Amino acid sequence: MSEMTRRNFFGATLASAAVPALGIAQTPNDGVAVEKDVVFGKGGDIDLKLDIFRPPKGKEKRMATIHFHGGGFAGGSKDAISDRIRPYAALGYVAIAAQYRLSGQAGFPALVHDAKAAIRWVRANAKTLGIEPERIATVGYSAGGYHALFTAGTGDRPEWEGTGGNPGVSTKVAACLAYYPATNITPTMMPAGSSDEDRRKAAATTYIVAGFPPTAIFHGFKDVTIPIDSSLRLVQHLRDANVLVEFHGFEGVPHAFDSNPEFAVAAAQLADLFLDRHVVKPRTYPPFSGGGGGGRGAGGRGGRGV
Repeated sequence: MSEMTRRNFFGATLASAAVPALGIAQTPNDGVAVEKDVVFGKGGDIDLKLDIFRPPKGKEKRMATIHFHGGGFAGGSKDAISDRIRPYAALGYVAIAAQYRLSGQAGFPALVHDAKAAIRWVRANAKTLGIEPERIATVGYSAGGYHALFTAGTGDRPEWEGTGGNPGVSTKVAACLAYYPATNITPTMMPAGSSDEDRRKAAATTYIVAGFPPTAIFHGFKDVTIPIDSSLRLVQHLRDANVLVEFHGFEGVPHAFDSNPEFAVAAAQLADLFLDRHVVKPRTYPPFSGGGGGGRGAGGRGGRGV
């Protein structure tokens, strides 16, 4: 991983209904089992489906990560991120790739409703999935990063819940992970006649306030699709709201850098440490001692990177 650097900006926190019976494909090399195309809800008249990547026996962390694919809101699919999700499962998470309606099928807020329906389904099926219902994180890639951020900030807000299935189940999440995220939807996806206030309400950053879940951001420095400055502004926005935030910048790589298996695994390992210390086994660390090289332990919550 010679090209990877971990940069901590602005003092960000340091790394810091039953499931249907389906055939399970076992992959001998990592022990991850996959269930494909499980219907989790309805988006209009469309059956919404998800793929479940289960961790190897004995490595279960009893936590789910729900992943939303990129594609500019107009393309992409859950199948396109399978290789990026598998490392999460190998590390012990029930990793789930969820479908949502694209811009050619529906606009805002339908895509948010679909993401919320996925969260409700996972929580409703926590026992069968082998997770704790309060251990759910959203993970998004590019346009999917919008879903991860928006849902993380709007848990249980009735105006955004939709009717996609499992009504009344909570959509609050314990953490948010966003890879080179979009923070706004495209203007063409807004309903006709939308006002500036409507567009403000559709922005994911509108809901970054105190109480937003711990968040980790991953971005490549050579990204020209969504420049890294977008994520640096996002990190500052999160810090201004006193949100626990961690940033990882990857030198020399472009948008969707984690399509390279080396970086998919590296990012998942960083995410694993973040989720483990904030959700699975919450913990803090003793503060840095003065000077360099003499301290023991890492910085605690709100500590400053060195």
